[in-house]
Amino acid sequence: MPRFAANLTMMFNEWDFLDRFNAAADAGFDAVEFLFPYEHAPDAIAERLQRHRLTQALFNCPPGDWAKGERGIASLKGREDEFKASIDKALIYAEATGVKRLHVMSGLSNRHDSDAQKTYRASITYACERAVIKGLDIVIEPINGRDMPGYFLNNFDFAAALITELALPNLKLQYDIYHRQILHGDVMKSLEQLMPMIGHIQIAAVPLRHEPTTGELDDVKVLHHLDHLNYSGFVGLEYRPRGKTIDGLTWLSKI
Repeated sequence: MPRFAANLTMMFNEWDFLDRFNAAADAGFDAVEFLFPYEHAPDAIAERLQRHRLTQALFNCPPGDWAKGERGIASLKGREDEFKASIDKALIYAEATGVKRLHVMSGLSNRHDSDAQKTYRASITYACERAVIKGLDIVIEPINGRDMPGYFLNNFDFAAALITELALPNLKLQYDIYHRQILHGDVMKSLEQLMPMIGHIQIAAVPLRHEPTTGELDDVKVLHHLDHLNYSGFVGLEYRPRGKTIDGLTWLSKI
């Protein structure tokens, strides 16, 4: 069975953020992920991880002004200095938490615009060059336009081609099963094809992004397929519980 990481941004919202670490550990998880840690000091996050013997699987680099609708700045021309500073900030949190992979969000821009493409390539290269010094991977994630309209990285083929083209040893694909199904379908076959470049996997039921096994995909079959493919990384549970988080965890007994 895959090693699941509870997503503390979406799950355990019945608790304040720092208390979600305890709640996840009490529920049986030994790993967590979340979108952003930056409202709390690095030492505060590290202390909760250590206290509850949790592994930090993943978090995102700073995305720009999230409250104003920004969803990353890696592809935004003119924001290069800010992007570099955001990587430096993420690396401080990475060192404190012991995380081994960071997700860089592309931002809202036209994927076919040459300036956006050039800026994105340069940003990802910079992030990888900074991260490799610390022994970290950078992951990039295609996100569907229904959840995030206008997102630059909205195609798995483009992401895979970019990873191949840049040939950076620590650049990996973040494969979200929910986004893949909405964007392209063909989950099982694409997992086989893309597995060599996958650095992190996430899952939620399609189409409502609730608990796995409650949507259109056979999530049990998909998760067993990961075992067949010898995937040894984390599977982030990036779903929105239909009700109370603990009540919804009964789906795990089906795996």
